[in-house]
Amino acid sequence: MNPIEFWFDFSSGYAFFAAQEIDALSSRVGRTVLWRPYMLGTAYKVTGARGLSSTPLKRDYARRDWARIAKARGLSFQLPPEHPRVALPATRAFYWIEAQDPGAARCFAKRIFAGYFNEGLDTASPEAVAPVALDFGYQPEDLMAGINDPVIKSRTTELAEDAVARGVFGSPFFLVDGEPFWGWDRMGMMEEWIEAAGW
Repeated sequence: MNPIEFWFDFSSGYAFFAAQEIDALSSRVGRTVLWRPYMLGTAYKVTGARGLSSTPLKRDYARRDWARIAKARGLSFQLPPEHPRVALPATRAFYWIEAQDPGAARCFAKRIFAGYFNEGLDTASPEAVAPVALDFGYQPEDLMAGINDPVIKSRTTELAEDAVARGVFGSPFFLVDGEPFWGWDRMGMMEEWIEAAGW
């Protein structure tokens, strides 16, 4: 069966929570997950929207909501300084690792989420992201080269543009057999839709 496509921006608070739950959901419905980080700004150029953390009123609400969700789920969650950061280096690093080992890329994504939302990891800095390579058996200098590889840069851009062309506009955003689900709070509905084979 087709995988659940999990599109997200590493700076998205709701995507952080989705990343904690997507594997369990996929096991329950018997689907694999295709992890797909992308730059949310690519969608904003088309929709004209702004991120929650850059929008008055919504920003304050989102921070309160994230704190509630973290407490309810028993998760550690701390916004880093200067949130939101543009996570382009981390996103490119994901695709470089995926080219070496797709399984490791999923674990890398989880590590980046944990680093950003708990340790203040600067996902906008290649120098900050590169040492994470050691956790996955790679050398920082190799990951740094991957982040700067024109092939990886092009793949990162093309995947994001293709996703937006297919209707992806938020984070997290899921596609299942062509059916779109936007938001962490739609994961339950998505699970029901998969189990019912659509409706």
